[in-house]
Amino acid sequence: MDIGEWIKASREAASLKQDELAERLGKTRGNVSAWENGRHEPSFGQILEIARITKHAIPIPGVAGTPIGNVVPANVGTRRIPLISSVQAGLMSEAITPFPPGGAFEYLLTDLELSDHAFALEVEGESMAPEFMPGDRIIVEPAIAPRPGDYVVAKNGKEEATFKKYRLRGVSTTGAEVFELVPLNSDYPTINSEHEPVRIIGVMVEHRRYRRR
Repeated sequence: MDIGEWIKASREAASLKQDELAERLGKTRGNVSAWENGRHEPSFGQILEIARITKHAIPIPGVAGTPIGNVVPANVGTRRIPLISSVQAGLMSEAITPFPPGGAFEYLLTDLELSDHAFALEVEGESMAPEFMPGDRIIVEPAIAPRPGDYVVAKNGKEEATFKKYRLRGVSTTGAEVFELVPLNSDYPTINSEHEPVRIIGVMVEHRRYRRR
């Protein structure tokens, strides 16, 4: 059973029409139709969301014709985390209110116990390569304080979010914490909080890398 056949079987088992499933996924009927007939493939996150909505087990990859009834359902989690852009993350002022409903273009599912302020980002650029590559996704928790060695998302002077490794350097003469945001790729510069306006937004708590063709 390929993924398109599984989506159709899952949808029909849940007594959902294509447009009904599409609405619950935040997609169009055309998206669902394209997945079912094999013209396009859904992302891994979308597959997990379909499994959650339909309560249908995900088939084992690479095992053609595996009966759905012989597959143990994966624990896909029930908490929806909004996937937002670096610009949207940079506009967050404080971790006081959750990201506004409808502001995300996609959601990730997780089984982590996180605050209402948690959000997800897609890694851009190669400053954190090879550990984090473009297209990887991270889940960020603003409700916890960073510790040395943590990976953090911070707001820079351009009102955008940047993703780097947190390195504590000490305390300034005014009593403010001094830290650096360090790229894993040495071709990119380190950001020092004494020299550039920067504020920590949250700490990475989950990293997802998807198979690429």
